[in-house]
Order: sequence, then structure tokens, then C-alpha cells
Amino acid sequence: MATLSEAYRDHPLHLNHIIPLDFSSFRTLPDSHAWTQSNDDDDGNDHFTSNGCYNDEDGSCIPIIDLNDPNAMEHIGLACEKWGAFQLKNHGIPLNLIEEVEGEAKRLFSLPSKEKLKALRSAGGATGYGAARISPFFPKYMWHEGFTIMGSPSNDAKKIWPNDYKRFCDIMESYQKQMKTLAEKLTNIIFNILGISKEQNKWVGSNNHCGAIQLNFYPCCPDPKKAMGLAPHTDTSLFTILHQSQTSGLQIFKEGVGYVPVDPQPNTLVVNTGDILHILSNSRFRCSLHRVVVNEIKDRYSMAYFYGPPIDYLVNPIVGDNSLPHFRALTVKDYIGIKAKNLGGALSLISTCTLIT
Repeated sequence: MATLSEAYRDHPLHLNHIIPLDFSSFRTLPDSHAWTQSNDDDDGNDHFTSNGCYNDEDGSCIPIIDLNDPNAMEHIGLACEKWGAFQLKNHGIPLNLIEEVEGEAKRLFSLPSKEKLKALRSAGGATGYGAARISPFFPKYMWHEGFTIMGSPSNDAKKIWPNDYKRFCDIMESYQKQMKTLAEKLTNIIFNILGISKEQNKWVGSNNHCGAIQLNFYPCCPDPKKAMGLAPHTDTSLFTILHQSQTSGLQIFKEGVGYVPVDPQPNTLVVNTGDILHILSNSRFRCSLHRVVVNEIKDRYSMAYFYGPPIDYLVNPIVGDNSLPHFRALTVKDYIGIKAKNLGGALSLISTCTLIT
């Protein structure tokens, strides 16, 4: 069975795009990380209220959805259509486990740079320590470092903690299991909305899926108005489930509004839709364009769980009786390859809209 790691192995990066900056060594922003217009001509906070909502006439705000609400499916459908994102409460992930994962992330990223570099991703690797994979598409580097896990993290963890890796691995593997369970619940809800039968998606509930954990660290920045934590992008996955520490930074783009901050809410997770779901829904559900900004006062941590079909799954847009497909059908692996070379232009390259008259 082909794996997600193998899909990315076919698209290696240059080593200079993998090695993060040793952020602790800089008291001023280096030119390599200075973005001339990092915040699209605004500071990311204009026009927004303190709770992360856009302050306009209808009070637009990233929806907060209770998974136990009898109307949760309806709310999720609307959020996917209008925002491509929502915050989820009563999600079932134990709070103590989330705290343990965040604690391990802090333990990892607080290590000296030379220790973290022992687990540096190879050019063709998909797991371990390194800079954001989207780095080659931008002229400047991001104020960010990450650690990617697909399956067991033991090989990479042993490089950093030869005699003390078990705690890290046990916690991360437990988190993956819990996240997979939640992702399956959300997938069944979303597929029900789209009218996709269980017979059509036998991979849901099996181990034949694409899943990955991304631990993120955004250190305090000496000049945050000129830096970018994570440049604007959409995720490739079906959707992403994110825990963010109590430090703001994530922003989601809404047409006609701009970037809307998603401020952390107690015991909630952020769910944002990805390209695969956008294709599968035939553009009905948005793929969430998002970015991360940094600040001068607090470090920020987040843990993203990416979930999607197996790499040989044929992503075929669901069309109604009176509609045509907006995208050509292709496998997850094929789309990963297209996006690895084109990033933001990937969807347009598989669009059929120019063929529709």
C-alpha cells in the first residue's frame, strides 16, 4: 500500500528550503525573513473586534459548532460553504491529551538548534524537523519551524532523544488515534451532506487513509509587522483539525472581508477544509486560504492533523443532475504532485471550467 510519505518523496526540496533559521540567535529581523508586504497592506487587526470577529453589519465570524448539537450537520455544511472553516467544541479529544501534546511540542522546540537538526528532514523526506514545505514558492523565509509525523515518530524522535523518546512517541501516537476517530466522524457528516454513500468510501474507518501531524512553532519576532509566520496557502488534505495555543496568529481569508483572525477559544479545535474536499464537492465547499502572523511578545504553538483519502483514491467531483464537473478526476497522489510544483495554481490546472460553454 502506497503511503503519503512516498507521495512526497517523488518531489524533493532543496536543502536550503528545509533548514530553519536558529531564531534564538537573532535580535533583529534578518533580510532573509523580511517581507515587504507581509500583511497585504494591513496589520491583520484593522476592522476586527477583540474576539476575532469581523466588525461589520452582520457580525461575520468564524462559526463555533457544538458537535453534540442536533443541528451540527447543517451548521457544518453552511460553515464549509461560507467559510471553509469552523471551530469545534465537544469534539471528544481529552483536554489532558491536548495539553500533553502541546507540552511535548514545547519540549521539542525549546531544544538547541543543533539538537533539533539531528532529526532534519532529508530533501526527499516527509517527516522530521524542518521549515514549512511551502517555502520554495516564496521569495522570503517564514518565521516558523515545524516537525512532521506520519505514523510512528520513533525514528525521528530517537535521533533527538536516544534514551528518552518513548514519552514523546506514546503521546503522539495516542493523539493520532484520537484525531483519526474525530476525523472519521467529521468525514461521515460531510459525506452525508454531499450524498456520498459508505459503499463509495470504504476507506473511511480503515487504516488506508492519509494522516499526518504537524507540530508548529512561531517564536517571538523582533519585527512582526515585517515578518510572516506562515504564508497564505490552502491545505491539500480533505480537511485539517488544528489545536492552537492561547496565542492568536491564525487568520482565514473571506472574500469581501479579508483576513479574519481565529482567536483561540477554550477547549475548541479549528477545522479548515482543504483542496481535496473542494474538488470532491465540485467547488461547493471552499478550500480555506489561511496564513499565520507572529507577534513580539509571545511564542505560539499549534498542532495540525491532516486527514484525507489514500493516495490512490480517485477524487471525482460530485455533480448534480443539472451541473457539470468543475475539475477533472484524478488520484490524490497525482494532485499532490501537481501542487508540489505549482502550489496556489494547482486547482486552476485541473479546472474544467474553460472547457464549459
